[in-house]
Amino acid sequence: MPRANAPASKIFYKGKVDDFIVFVDDLTTLNNWRKDRSIPLADVVNGWKIFVTHSHGAQGILDGASKGALENEFGTSKDDECMVKILEMGEYQATTNRENQGDRDIRSGPSMITR
Repeated sequence: MPRANAPASKIFYKGKVDDFIVFVDDLTTLNNWRKDRSIPLADVVNGWKIFVTHSHGAQGILDGASKGALENEFGTSKDDECMVKILEMGEYQATTNRENQGDRDIRSGPSMITR
């Protein structure tokens, strides 16, 4: 059974020093939030975390953004204020990972296809 192929929607923000990523639920909700700020931010983002890729673009290794990195880029270390700036000025990207056919439990021995 294929696994690990769910689509991922994210906002990529190219900063002066670092690149930042915030995961969102979907583009429709994001666009509705951009037009109507009465929509709660928690309904837009998928996980309340800002990631940094250390200037490796949108496909870099994701680390949690430190307060110092947020302070240097946005002038504040408050997550909600930084998240709003990323969602306003970032670029929407949607990707789907390729399917993973790996074994579920490798401790049970190799899986064999019997015919």
